[in-house]
Amino acid sequence: MQMQDKLSDRQLSDEQSREVAETIREEIARRRISRQALAEQAKLSLSTLEKALGGRRPFTLATTVRLEQALGVSLRKSIVAPAPAVGNDVAPDSLGSYSHRAVTWIEGVYITLRPSFGDKDAIFAYRTEIVWEPRVSSLVFREGERTDTAYEHTGEVAVPHQSGFIYLVINKHGQHRVITVSRPTVSGAMYGIISTLRAGAGSQLTPVAAPIAYVPARIIADPAVGRISPDHANYKLYRDHLRRTVDDSFALFLPA
Repeated sequence: MQMQDKLSDRQLSDEQSREVAETIREEIARRRISRQALAEQAKLSLSTLEKALGGRRPFTLATTVRLEQALGVSLRKSIVAPAPAVGNDVAPDSLGSYSHRAVTWIEGVYITLRPSFGDKDAIFAYRTEIVWEPRVSSLVFREGERTDTAYEHTGEVAVPHQSGFIYLVINKHGQHRVITVSRPTVSGAMYGIISTLRAGAGSQLTPVAAPIAYVPARIIADPAVGRISPDHANYKLYRDHLRRTVDDSFALFLPA
């Protein structure tokens, strides 16, 4: 019995916890249920669920099993799958065949800026981390501190030599979101275009493209996140970064 208790209390790795959290957020958004309702169904406290989804506490095996039973889906695909061979520091050809050493200058924490899809006068800001992931031998990006946590994503980073641009790609069951940005400037910022779906009323989704900027968090005195309105202290700084996308021809938006 003690051995079973120890196994149930086993904590998932940080990467496994992130994957479980992302799947849960997707299921919550798809089913349109509250976190409180899910916590009650899984017989967990809302505080435990919130901390795990927010990355402040790793998931345990026992908690994961309860959530699987409540949702009726498997949350442990990557846990039981065999891990890729470790030691290869070259990304696959589909991502540009780059070596880890060649892209270390892209790694870091960024404040991501784009226009708010819900308020035409506001700027939406959140945190993005780009790191090398040995398990998949490539750079990956992880979004966090979004006010719409159900839409936080983790994806692959392609750095092809031919175009000179960087692609942050999400492919979830065939549904793609693609972000195309420039190589980092002298300050380390990257500018480009996000192509995604905008959530509307009910289940309505609309394709949308918008300028986007990745600004190193280290060069912002107060890296605020969330919906930044015109009266916010960071608004002008964030707006100037977004405007650079078009003003400095990092990207073009052609008229119809």
